[in-house]
Amino acid sequence: MKSRKVRKELLLASLIVVFAESGALAASPVLSPENTRNLRTLEMAPMLFEYHRQTVGDERQFFTYPRRDTTFRKQFQSTEGNALLYYDNVLGASLSGHGNDYRCEANDTACIARVKDLYAKDPRFGIAASLVGGMDYRGGETLGDTIWPGMDGGLYVRGFADSVDFVLDARIYSEGHSAESPRSWDREFLEIQKEENNSGVEYTSYARYRTHFAFNHDWLRLDFGRDVMHWGPGYYNNLTLNQFALPYNMMSLDLVIGPFRVMSFYADLRIFNNSMSDKNKDDRNVFGHRYELAVGNATFGVSELQVQYDNLKPWLFIPTAPLFMEKGNYSESTNNGSLSFDFNYRIENMARVYTEFFLDDMESPISLVKNDNIEAKWAWMAGLQAGHDFFVGNHRIEAGTIVEYARVEPYVYSHFVENTAQIANLGYPLGNQGGPNSRTVDWTLYGRLDGHIFAGLHNTWFWKGTDYGSAINDTTPLRNHMKIHKKFLDGAKMQYTLSPALSYEGQFVSFMGELSLIDDKKVYLRAGFKW
Repeated sequence: MKSRKVRKELLLASLIVVFAESGALAASPVLSPENTRNLRTLEMAPMLFEYHRQTVGDERQFFTYPRRDTTFRKQFQSTEGNALLYYDNVLGASLSGHGNDYRCEANDTACIARVKDLYAKDPRFGIAASLVGGMDYRGGETLGDTIWPGMDGGLYVRGFADSVDFVLDARIYSEGHSAESPRSWDREFLEIQKEENNSGVEYTSYARYRTHFAFNHDWLRLDFGRDVMHWGPGYYNNLTLNQFALPYNMMSLDLVIGPFRVMSFYADLRIFNNSMSDKNKDDRNVFGHRYELAVGNATFGVSELQVQYDNLKPWLFIPTAPLFMEKGNYSESTNNGSLSFDFNYRIENMARVYTEFFLDDMESPISLVKNDNIEAKWAWMAGLQAGHDFFVGNHRIEAGTIVEYARVEPYVYSHFVENTAQIANLGYPLGNQGGPNSRTVDWTLYGRLDGHIFAGLHNTWFWKGTDYGSAINDTTPLRNHMKIHKKFLDGAKMQYTLSPALSYEGQFVSFMGELSLIDDKKVYLRAGFKW
């Protein structure tokens, strides 16, 4: 009788189930914001499809990321069984998916049943490690540079043990630049390597990583990591904390009790966009709390931040300490606070509408109504997402559209003295990336076939003011001069960008292409792998 390699057959069957349900190609303990500029993996726009899932699904809607992926351990064997290195306490170890192949005779039903029982057990601990990387071609009109070749490679590790789970994506980058003075594509620090006795640029290199190491206990999760917080129902234009900000080292406490969620977090921010600068010895830290109530198809959210400059107060991490009240207990010149309110409502599992109002500063409610001078620092965002999943034959199609509008008044995210308590990291806002004195309209059509082929068309209309109060480091006048009239987008020209994207996401390789046309021309072509 011929023997059967039951392990691989069971893995294949479970992979088919996982792909059919979620389209996921890898497991991670964290549902995390997207990496659009570096650390690209095989998935295209994973956070967009997380929001799509919440639009067409029927579970409670929470909009606080990063957060725990509760399916991670259940799917670990099926999604990570083909990793380069794999081990769990049930199946044992494997190398490149060729480890323990449990053999049974074709008619040995008892043996097959035992192996099935083995796979039915949930492992108590497991770890998977993969080589990950790729090659890019990148360039941009605004960047004034062409990057070719852009190569990256590193290690992607994920796993769990009892109440602990973890993930690490760490890579080294090496790039060739056409510009005499290379600029960073991902806006983080770019190290330039030169040959001795040669003034020409030879190559650039740098390292990037994101990680999470978390402790879980029933309704509580304590997470240490390097990532970006994304709070609120918007995809592009969240105002308090936005996924397209630059990453920071952080600690978070996530509490979920039924329909109520509380997240408290702390992050270590950098002031200057140069990690080697002695100026970054000055401390800038942020504490934040988010409170969400998900009832039926509605979600109500409140977010608050307090940024401190050389004035660290660890007490503010306590989730029951109201930051907007604590702000008055410290020097005004060394702390900067904000408060925002958002609302999301899902309609017939086909669409959701949402909005967020962000308050940076005000003298009184009347000042917000009058809105004629810089004592009113606020922002507003509204959006709609619609989507539907359907089948054509045996093929699953996830399709939808999302449109958002954001208005950010002058001086929002700024502070009294430059390079102090701005609501920013490395010179860019923690919230809406348009920054102060801007208006943005984003509209995207998107679709994904069988979890593997993605296509999208993104339209952006963007206005950015040039008056004082349009940059993060434009200082807010002192309180006795705060009646100065503000100008919103005075004479600002509209920039329109059309960005088509297409990608293929395989089990081990991916190919993606993104173009930006019309005003802000860019190109991003990538071939990536995860083995």
